[in-house]
Amino acid sequence: MAKIVKSPGSATVINAISTGFGSAFGIDLNITCEAEFSSQGIDCSSDLGVDPNLMNICVKSVLSHYNIGKDLSQDDLLNDLDFGNGEGIKIRTKSNLPLGSGLSSSSALSNSVVMATAGLISDEFFLKPLSDFEMINLGIDASLEAGVTITGAFDDASASFFGGLTITDNMERKILHQEKLPEYDILVFMPDKESLSGSSDVNRMKLVGSYVKMAFEEAMNKRYLKALTLNGLLYGTALNFDNNIALDALSAGALASGLSGTGSSFVAIVEEDTIDDVKDAWASFDGNVIETKVNNEGTRFI
Repeated sequence: MAKIVKSPGSATVINAISTGFGSAFGIDLNITCEAEFSSQGIDCSSDLGVDPNLMNICVKSVLSHYNIGKDLSQDDLLNDLDFGNGEGIKIRTKSNLPLGSGLSSSSALSNSVVMATAGLISDEFFLKPLSDFEMINLGIDASLEAGVTITGAFDDASASFFGGLTITDNMERKILHQEKLPEYDILVFMPDKESLSGSSDVNRMKLVGSYVKMAFEEAMNKRYLKALTLNGLLYGTALNFDNNIALDALSAGALASGLSGTGSSFVAIVEEDTIDDVKDAWASFDGNVIETKVNNEGTRFI
Protein backbone atom coordinates (compact mmCIF):
# COMPACT_ATOMS: atom_id res chain seq x y z
CA MET A 1 0.00 0.00 0.00
CA ALA A 2 1.24 3.46 -0.86
CA LYS A 3 -0.19 6.96 -0.61
CA ILE A 4 0.67 9.54 -3.25
CA VAL A 5 -0.01 13.24 -2.73
CA LYS A 6 0.58 16.20 -5.03
CA SER A 7 1.03 19.63 -3.45
CA PRO A 8 1.39 22.92 -5.36
CA GLY A 9 3.68 25.80 -4.61
CA SER A 10 2.33 29.31 -4.23
CA ALA A 11 3.15 32.85 -5.25
CA THR A 12 3.11 35.83 -2.93
CA VAL A 13 0.51 38.56 -2.90
CA ILE A 14 1.56 39.90 0.53
CA ASN A 15 4.71 38.76 2.31
CA ALA A 16 3.85 38.40 6.02
CA ILE A 17 7.33 38.87 7.46
CA SER A 18 7.07 42.61 8.15
CA THR A 19 3.51 42.73 9.53
CA GLY A 20 2.37 39.18 10.38
CA PHE A 21 -0.41 39.33 7.78
CA GLY A 22 0.01 37.68 4.40
CA SER A 23 -1.59 36.46 1.22
CA ALA A 24 -0.65 33.93 -1.44
CA PHE A 25 -2.20 31.88 -4.24
CA GLY A 26 -1.52 28.40 -5.56
CA ILE A 27 0.49 27.90 -8.72
CA ASP A 28 0.66 24.75 -10.82
CA LEU A 29 4.24 23.78 -9.97
CA ASN A 30 4.17 20.81 -7.63
CA ILE A 31 5.90 18.44 -5.25
CA THR A 32 4.65 14.86 -5.38
CA CYS A 33 5.19 12.64 -2.34
CA GLU A 34 4.85 8.86 -2.18
CA ALA A 35 4.68 7.28 1.29
CA GLU A 36 4.78 3.55 1.93
CA PHE A 37 5.71 1.14 4.66
CA SER A 38 9.19 -0.34 4.66
CA SER A 39 11.64 -2.07 6.98
CA GLN A 40 14.11 0.82 7.06
CA GLY A 41 12.95 3.13 9.88
CA ILE A 42 12.19 6.58 8.50
CA ASP A 43 13.83 6.80 5.09
CA CYS A 44 13.25 10.10 3.22
CA SER A 45 14.75 11.24 -0.05
CA SER A 46 13.91 13.47 -3.02
CA ASP A 47 14.71 13.43 -6.71
CA LEU A 48 16.54 16.74 -6.18
CA GLY A 49 18.76 15.39 -3.43
CA VAL A 50 17.68 17.98 -0.85
CA ASP A 51 18.42 17.66 2.86
CA PRO A 52 15.77 15.24 4.23
CA ASN A 53 15.58 16.98 7.61
CA LEU A 54 12.20 18.67 7.00
CA MET A 55 10.70 15.46 5.65
CA ASN A 56 11.98 13.50 8.65
CA ILE A 57 10.45 16.02 11.05
CA CYS A 58 7.11 15.90 9.20
CA VAL A 59 6.95 12.11 9.45
CA LYS A 60 7.96 12.21 13.11
CA SER A 61 5.24 14.79 13.81
CA VAL A 62 2.54 12.58 12.31
CA LEU A 63 3.77 9.55 14.26
CA SER A 64 3.80 11.62 17.44
CA HIS A 65 0.22 12.78 16.79
CA TYR A 66 -0.85 9.15 16.61
CA ASN A 67 1.33 8.17 19.62
CA ILE A 68 3.42 5.84 17.49
CA GLY A 69 7.01 5.52 18.65
CA LYS A 70 6.34 7.90 21.54
CA ASP A 71 8.60 5.95 23.91
CA LEU A 72 11.54 6.06 21.53
CA SER A 73 14.23 8.72 21.47
CA GLN A 74 14.64 10.88 18.38
CA ASP A 75 17.56 8.79 17.16
CA ASP A 76 15.67 5.56 17.74
CA LEU A 77 12.58 6.93 16.05
CA LEU A 78 14.53 7.87 12.95
CA ASN A 79 16.68 4.76 12.75
CA ASP A 80 14.74 1.93 14.37
CA LEU A 81 11.05 2.65 13.95
CA ASP A 82 8.89 -0.26 15.10
CA PHE A 83 5.11 -0.45 14.80
CA GLY A 84 5.09 -3.88 16.39
CA ASN A 85 5.50 -5.44 12.96
CA GLY A 86 9.07 -4.36 12.29
CA GLU A 87 7.82 -1.70 9.89
CA GLY A 88 9.14 1.69 8.92
CA ILE A 89 8.13 4.42 6.49
CA LYS A 90 9.75 5.32 3.18
CA ILE A 91 9.14 8.77 1.69
CA ARG A 92 10.06 9.68 -1.87
CA THR A 93 9.38 13.05 -3.46
CA LYS A 94 9.54 14.38 -7.01
CA SER A 95 9.33 18.05 -7.89
CA ASN A 96 9.07 20.52 -10.74
CA LEU A 97 8.83 23.33 -8.17
CA PRO A 98 12.09 25.28 -7.84
CA LEU A 99 13.56 25.18 -4.35
CA GLY A 100 14.79 28.20 -2.37
CA SER A 101 13.04 30.56 -4.77
CA GLY A 102 10.15 32.17 -2.88
CA LEU A 103 7.53 29.82 -4.37
CA SER A 104 6.65 27.99 -1.12
CA SER A 105 8.62 24.83 -1.79
CA SER A 106 8.95 24.18 1.96
CA SER A 107 5.19 24.52 2.47
CA ALA A 108 4.44 22.25 -0.49
CA LEU A 109 6.95 19.70 0.78
CA SER A 110 5.60 19.65 4.33
CA ASN A 111 1.97 19.55 3.15
CA SER A 112 2.62 16.63 0.83
CA VAL A 113 4.68 14.60 3.32
CA VAL A 114 2.25 15.17 6.20
CA MET A 115 -0.83 14.30 4.13
CA ALA A 116 0.74 11.20 2.59
CA THR A 117 2.11 9.93 5.91
CA ALA A 118 -1.10 10.65 7.79
CA GLY A 119 -3.18 8.92 5.12
CA LEU A 120 -0.89 5.89 5.22
CA ILE A 121 -1.03 5.60 9.02
CA SER A 122 -4.75 6.28 9.48
CA ASP A 123 -5.78 3.79 6.80
CA GLU A 124 -3.43 1.05 7.97
CA PHE A 125 -4.38 1.25 11.64
CA PHE A 126 -8.01 2.37 11.25
CA LEU A 127 -7.32 5.68 13.01
CA LYS A 128 -9.16 8.97 12.70
CA PRO A 129 -7.82 10.94 9.71
CA LEU A 130 -6.19 14.27 10.43
CA SER A 131 -8.29 17.35 9.67
CA ASP A 132 -7.12 19.86 7.08
CA PHE A 133 -5.93 22.31 9.72
CA GLU A 134 -4.24 19.61 11.77
CA MET A 135 -2.19 18.70 8.70
CA ILE A 136 -1.38 22.33 7.91
CA ASN A 137 -0.30 23.04 11.48
CA LEU A 138 1.87 19.92 11.72
CA GLY A 139 3.61 21.01 8.52
CA ILE A 140 4.12 24.56 9.78
CA ASP A 141 5.50 23.37 13.12
CA ALA A 142 7.88 21.06 11.26
CA SER A 143 9.04 23.93 9.00
CA LEU A 144 9.68 26.14 12.04
CA GLU A 145 11.62 23.35 13.74
CA ALA A 146 13.66 22.81 10.59
CA GLY A 147 14.41 26.56 10.35
CA VAL A 148 13.17 26.94 6.78
CA THR A 149 10.65 29.69 7.55
CA ILE A 150 10.59 32.91 9.57
CA THR A 151 6.86 33.37 10.31
CA GLY A 152 5.66 29.79 9.88
CA ALA A 153 4.33 30.80 6.45
CA PHE A 154 0.67 30.10 7.20
CA ASP A 155 -0.23 32.14 4.11
CA ASP A 156 1.95 29.97 1.86
CA ALA A 157 0.94 26.74 3.59
CA SER A 158 -2.79 27.46 3.34
CA ALA A 159 -2.59 28.54 -0.31
CA SER A 160 -0.62 25.40 -1.11
CA PHE A 161 -3.03 23.20 0.85
CA PHE A 162 -6.36 24.61 -0.36
CA GLY A 163 -5.35 26.11 -3.71
CA GLY A 164 -6.66 29.46 -4.90
CA LEU A 165 -5.97 32.58 -2.87
CA THR A 166 -5.83 32.95 0.90
CA ILE A 167 -5.42 36.05 3.08
CA THR A 168 -4.15 35.18 6.52
CA ASP A 169 -3.19 36.26 10.01
CA ASN A 170 0.03 34.27 10.26
CA MET A 171 0.57 34.77 13.97
CA GLU A 172 -2.88 33.45 14.86
CA ARG A 173 -2.89 30.97 11.96
CA LYS A 174 -6.28 32.16 10.78
CA ILE A 175 -7.63 32.48 7.25
CA LEU A 176 -9.25 35.89 6.89
CA HIS A 177 -10.46 35.31 3.34
CA GLN A 178 -10.09 32.71 0.62
CA GLU A 179 -11.39 32.29 -2.90
CA LYS A 180 -10.70 30.59 -6.17
CA LEU A 181 -8.96 32.79 -8.72
CA PRO A 182 -9.43 33.02 -12.46
CA GLU A 183 -7.08 30.58 -14.18
CA TYR A 184 -4.54 33.26 -15.01
CA ASP A 185 -1.39 32.42 -16.91
CA ILE A 186 1.61 32.85 -14.64
CA LEU A 187 5.19 33.53 -15.67
CA VAL A 188 7.98 32.96 -13.17
CA PHE A 189 11.40 34.50 -13.69
CA MET A 190 14.20 32.67 -11.90
CA PRO A 191 17.33 34.84 -11.60
CA ASP A 192 20.67 33.10 -11.24
CA LYS A 193 20.52 33.75 -7.49
CA GLU A 194 19.15 31.59 -4.68
CA SER A 195 17.49 33.07 -1.60
CA LEU A 196 16.60 31.03 1.49
CA SER A 197 13.85 32.62 3.59
CA GLY A 198 15.26 31.27 6.84
CA SER A 199 18.32 33.48 6.37
CA SER A 200 16.72 36.66 4.98
CA ASP A 201 17.37 40.09 6.54
CA VAL A 202 14.31 40.56 8.75
CA ASN A 203 15.35 44.00 9.97
CA ARG A 204 15.40 45.42 6.45
CA MET A 205 12.01 43.90 5.73
CA LYS A 206 10.56 45.45 8.88
CA LEU A 207 11.55 48.89 7.57
CA VAL A 208 8.89 48.70 4.85
CA GLY A 209 6.18 47.34 7.17
CA SER A 210 3.99 50.45 7.19
CA TYR A 211 3.91 50.44 3.38
CA VAL A 212 3.26 46.70 3.23
CA LYS A 213 0.18 47.40 5.38
CA MET A 214 -1.10 49.58 2.53
CA ALA A 215 -0.59 46.69 0.11
CA PHE A 216 -2.40 44.40 2.54
CA GLU A 217 -5.41 46.75 2.59
CA GLU A 218 -5.49 46.54 -1.20
CA ALA A 219 -5.63 42.74 -0.90
CA MET A 220 -8.40 42.89 1.70
CA ASN A 221 -10.35 45.04 -0.76
CA LYS A 222 -9.85 42.34 -3.43
CA ARG A 223 -7.44 44.43 -5.47
CA TYR A 224 -5.03 41.52 -5.64
CA LEU A 225 -3.12 42.60 -8.73
CA LYS A 226 -2.27 45.98 -7.27
CA ALA A 227 -1.40 44.39 -3.91
CA LEU A 228 0.96 41.87 -5.50
CA THR A 229 2.82 44.51 -7.47
CA LEU A 230 3.17 46.95 -4.57
CA ASN A 231 4.27 44.24 -2.14
CA GLY A 232 6.79 42.85 -4.60
CA LEU A 233 8.36 46.23 -5.29
CA LEU A 234 8.65 46.95 -1.55
CA TYR A 235 10.32 43.68 -0.67
CA GLY A 236 12.42 43.71 -3.82
CA THR A 237 13.84 47.07 -2.74
CA ALA A 238 14.37 45.98 0.87
CA LEU A 239 16.20 42.81 -0.18
CA ASN A 240 18.26 44.38 -2.98
CA PHE A 241 16.69 42.49 -5.87
CA ASP A 242 16.43 44.05 -9.32
CA ASN A 243 12.90 45.47 -9.54
CA ASN A 244 13.45 46.19 -13.21
CA ILE A 245 12.42 42.58 -13.71
CA ALA A 246 8.93 43.41 -12.42
CA LEU A 247 8.76 46.83 -14.06
CA ASP A 248 9.74 45.48 -17.46
CA ALA A 249 7.04 42.81 -17.15
CA LEU A 250 4.47 45.50 -16.39
CA SER A 251 5.69 47.57 -19.31
CA ALA A 252 5.25 44.53 -21.57
CA GLY A 253 1.62 44.12 -20.53
CA ALA A 254 1.63 41.99 -17.36
CA LEU A 255 -1.41 42.52 -15.15
CA ALA A 256 0.79 42.37 -12.04
CA SER A 257 4.40 41.53 -11.25
CA GLY A 258 6.72 41.45 -8.27
CA LEU A 259 9.12 39.52 -6.09
CA SER A 260 7.62 36.36 -4.61
CA GLY A 261 8.36 35.61 -0.96
CA THR A 262 11.89 36.66 -0.13
CA GLY A 263 13.06 35.83 -3.64
CA SER A 264 14.74 35.03 -5.75
CA SER A 265 11.85 34.47 -8.16
CA PHE A 266 9.67 37.17 -9.69
CA VAL A 267 6.10 36.35 -10.69
CA ALA A 268 4.02 37.97 -13.42
CA ILE A 269 0.29 37.47 -13.89
CA VAL A 270 -0.37 37.72 -17.61
CA GLU A 271 -3.05 37.29 -20.22
CA GLU A 272 -2.43 34.79 -23.00
CA ASP A 273 -1.76 37.44 -25.63
CA THR A 274 1.02 39.07 -23.56
CA ILE A 275 2.97 35.94 -22.61
CA ASP A 276 5.50 36.29 -25.41
CA ASP A 277 5.89 40.04 -24.84
CA VAL A 278 6.75 39.54 -21.17
CA LYS A 279 9.13 36.69 -21.98
CA ASP A 280 10.84 38.93 -24.53
CA ALA A 281 11.15 41.69 -21.92
CA TRP A 282 12.84 39.25 -19.53
CA ALA A 283 15.27 37.96 -22.15
CA SER A 284 17.79 40.67 -21.24
CA PHE A 285 18.10 39.39 -17.65
CA ASP A 286 20.23 36.43 -16.55
CA GLY A 287 17.90 33.63 -15.56
CA ASN A 288 15.16 31.27 -16.71
CA VAL A 289 11.44 31.67 -17.34
CA ILE A 290 8.85 29.09 -16.27
CA GLU A 291 5.30 29.09 -17.64
CA THR A 292 2.51 27.87 -15.37
CA LYS A 293 -1.03 28.71 -14.24
CA VAL A 294 -3.01 29.42 -11.10
CA ASN A 295 -3.73 26.25 -9.12
CA ASN A 296 -7.18 26.17 -7.49
CA GLU A 297 -7.11 22.48 -6.51
CA GLY A 298 -4.56 22.48 -3.70
CA THR A 299 -2.93 19.49 -2.02
CA ARG A 300 -4.64 16.20 -2.83
CA PHE A 301 -4.25 12.46 -3.11
CA ILE A 302 -3.66 11.20 -6.63
